[in-house]
Amino acid sequence: MGQLVVVSNRVALPENGKSSAGGLAVGILDALKENGGMWFGWNGEISEISGEEEKVTILRDQGIDYASFSLDQNDYDLYYSQFSNAVLWPAFHYRLDLVDYQRTAWRGYCRVNLLLADRLTPLLSEDDIVWVHDYHLIPLAEALRQHNQRQPLGFFLHIPFPSPEVFNSIPNHARMLEMLCHYDLLGFQTETDKQAFLSTLAQETCLRQTEAGYYNAYGRSFKVSHYPIGIEPESIRQIASGPLPPKMAAIKDELGDAKNIIACERLDYSKGLPERFLAFEALLEHYPQHRGHIRYTQIAPTSRGEVQAYQTIRHKLETEAGRINGKYGTLSWTPLYYLNQHFDRRLLMKIFRLTDIALVTPLRDGMNLVAKEYVAAQDPEDPGVLILSRFAGAADELTSALIVNPYDRGDVAAAINQALNMSRSERITRHQQMMKVLKWQTIDRWRDTFLQDLRDTGHIAPAVLPDKGQSTVFLP
Repeated sequence: MGQLVVVSNRVALPENGKSSAGGLAVGILDALKENGGMWFGWNGEISEISGEEEKVTILRDQGIDYASFSLDQNDYDLYYSQFSNAVLWPAFHYRLDLVDYQRTAWRGYCRVNLLLADRLTPLLSEDDIVWVHDYHLIPLAEALRQHNQRQPLGFFLHIPFPSPEVFNSIPNHARMLEMLCHYDLLGFQTETDKQAFLSTLAQETCLRQTEAGYYNAYGRSFKVSHYPIGIEPESIRQIASGPLPPKMAAIKDELGDAKNIIACERLDYSKGLPERFLAFEALLEHYPQHRGHIRYTQIAPTSRGEVQAYQTIRHKLETEAGRINGKYGTLSWTPLYYLNQHFDRRLLMKIFRLTDIALVTPLRDGMNLVAKEYVAAQDPEDPGVLILSRFAGAADELTSALIVNPYDRGDVAAAINQALNMSRSERITRHQQMMKVLKWQTIDRWRDTFLQDLRDTGHIAPAVLPDKGQSTVFLP
């Protein structure tokens, strides 16, 4: 039996003998430790030499090979900044108005994926299985097939897959669909994402399903399923329930009987932060009894700060926070705290445990593990309330949360009011129901189920690439 090879845009390299990874990466590392394997991808550095000349560096730590490389500035700009994050990310999150498509970026995106296949191929054995992660690497399977690699190739999309009308608005959408069909297993976060992909594919080409549950398209056979990603609830509980740092203990004493509302995500237009600020303002306006008795803390560290759309949203949040505090604040009370900074994950779990309400209201999200982590961090005898967007993948599972439409500020404000008035018995019941889900659909179950399904596809003989007279990877 060969090794597991994980491929992602970014590799979480170990530091001083310890992995710096958290969340999703922990689940991947556990699989690599159990089976032996390799993690392959970009090391996060920009090289001064051409990407074609950059060598792969292999670091071995605790039985895992970390194979990483640098990108040159041109490849980083085209593949990562321009196509991955200025085309695919906004489009897959239903923000076509923010898509900035350039043909040179598409060619660069394909070229870098072919370059990754060039670097990965010498490291592969015939009996390996390859697990590829996320939207940066859609063309990689086809590129590996062009290198005559016949290992089982699996792909998991961590972000939403949009409806056919949205996906078909992306230039080169048909080529990307064809590229995806070179994977043996395609995994999505939710059943909705899975069906969106199949519907899009059926509109573009002839799609057939076999009695064994496989699909056929573009001369390829592959499996499609949804695998909701989970967390490690027991590990989070242990972190959250530990002793408080002195500064946090002082903050808890300072709050007294005031209710604490928390929201935490990276600064991104998909998270619905401006809409959330306006919903909080609607709460203060329509439910004045809560003024002076609540505090809303928004943690939003900068993400992709060089992109104009992110600079715009940061400025908007700073402006709105100042306006709301100026309108409703008093000499002794500041209603909204906006923190544009990073917090250590272990500290965040303790913060979650101290808060009465979590606002997780993205406009669109693949899963949103913060929602799950907040629930797992709670004191089961006196848990907080999760307010969750219906457009987050987690809403399919955490149905005992207060589910809201993030575009309706009145709906969100009413949910906050409901949470502030919710009895302890109802909070406990809702928390118990959600914990049952989290203890069942763990990150270990997500990983093991996907990998078993990928191994089961090993008997499928990959079809030969269609003869089009030239490499299809670079078609504009």
